[in-house]
Amino acid sequence: MFERIMIPVDLEHTDKLQNSLEIAARMAREYDATVYYVTVSGSLANRAARTPEEMARHLADFAREQGEKHGIRTDSKLMHSNDVAVELDDKLAQAQKELDANLVVMASHIPGVADRLHLISSNAGELARRLPVSVFVLR
Repeated sequence: MFERIMIPVDLEHTDKLQNSLEIAARMAREYDATVYYVTVSGSLANRAARTPEEMARHLADFAREQGEKHGIRTDSKLMHSNDVAVELDDKLAQAQKELDANLVVMASHIPGVADRLHLISSNAGELARRLPVSVFVLR
């Protein structure tokens, strides 16, 4: 049913992704699918990496570790952005299209007052509305 599963990851916050990482791995084993770990990153240094090249290496290492841990096929994709906060949804949508992923598994925050007032929306909610594939959102 699913052949290519995309999971957006923020390497600074992998501790908050454990549920989505586990679910994506289970689904990959069930459907003999490949999991693609995708990060959107800018040129500026952050806690995860000082350069885009270092970020790409860390992401590839993370994908390999997940594959070994869960016994699944994995790959990684780094999407460059000039402004991650503004372009995140567009870059994730572009990654889904380029990877031809037919399922996206991603974590989301617990909705708060700002969500109910439509002041902000979650990236997961936005992708679920925009993408032509199934989006499995986990809290």
